Amino acid sequence: MSQAPLLADVQQSQERLLVIYTGGTIGMQPQANGLTPAGEFSSRLAHALNQLPVRLQQSLPAYDVISYSTLIDSSAATPLTWQQLATDIAERFTDYRGFVVIHGTDTLSWTAASLAYQLQGLDRPVVLTGAMAPLEAHHSDALDNLHGALRFAANSALQEVAIYFAGRLMRGTRAIKQHSEAVDAFSSPSYPLLGERVGDDFILYPSRGLAYQQRGAPRFELVDYQPVAHGEVVRITLWPGMAAWQLEAWLSHPSVKGALLQLWGAGNVPDNPALLAVIAKASGEGKLIAAISQCPQGSVHMGAYAAGHGLANAGVLSGDDMTPEAAYTKLVHLIAQPLSLEDQRRRFLTALVGER
Repeated sequence: MSQAPLLADVQQSQERLLVIYTGGTIGMQPQANGLTPAGEFSSRLAHALNQLPVRLQQSLPAYDVISYSTLIDSSAATPLTWQQLATDIAERFTDYRGFVVIHGTDTLSWTAASLAYQLQGLDRPVVLTGAMAPLEAHHSDALDNLHGALRFAANSALQEVAIYFAGRLMRGTRAIKQHSEAVDAFSSPSYPLLGERVGDDFILYPSRGLAYQQRGAPRFELVDYQPVAHGEVVRITLWPGMAAWQLEAWLSHPSVKGALLQLWGAGNVPDNPALLAVIAKASGEGKLIAAISQCPQGSVHMGAYAAGHGLANAGVLSGDDMTPEAAYTKLVHLIAQPLSLEDQRRRFLTALVGER
């Protein structure tokens, strides 16, 4: 049986950060079949940070590292991955001053958005980062991203889930991956940066953060995502010529519990009564259906044009200026809970963590 930690040990831990390594390009190493997630990340991270100039090493916070036993390319992440991460952070929440999650870039913003809904009311930082090239690769962006994530995760004024990438700190529910190759792959199209690197300094803008806007104790919602982890929430992007039977194939399926529709412009759909009838039928069956724009910037305003006038009457909820990641993970989070449809709809339309 292990002994209870001494008070001094607990206090020392509370001055440290916890780094959680899940996999992704940042930790990959070349194998015969291509880049593959690799272990020994704690020693590799320490070796990399030792390459920083001494003045920067001296400003680094103390940290511990845990690595998942099964490392993944983030394209393999599911809602159960999001749930596991939130649970791991919650179980260690009072032991550390902040958290850094190292994650693959493909679904990094999806995980960040989900964590924000599960870990509402944070009073310390949770910062996600990754890299476009492996840690040991020549001219990799990994070291700079890790350095910045550690620095911001040690700033107690940051009290929300954020993404640090290429010198920019972004709200987790506002960031998107916009480029498949560039080192500045992430952007925050509808909300200003929470912070940024300026020279050797890491500047936080507190008035833009949730700590400035929302006060109170953490109110975590650690929900079992198992009932929505196998395709029960669908994402459908409209295309020219889409037929009602195609939309019905998704929405009428008995396993589907909700859907995110990505519409044109400010919320337009084809002038096709059959399409609206399919949506109205699904909504009437208690399925939670929301809509956002296909455009990366701007909001949906359903009814502003005649082409989208019937959506609200069909029961579609406006996603305002939410990113696809924030809107989809919010649907997952709400549908997984034992809430009435009325409460689900009300909470979707309410800004929970600065996502809209």
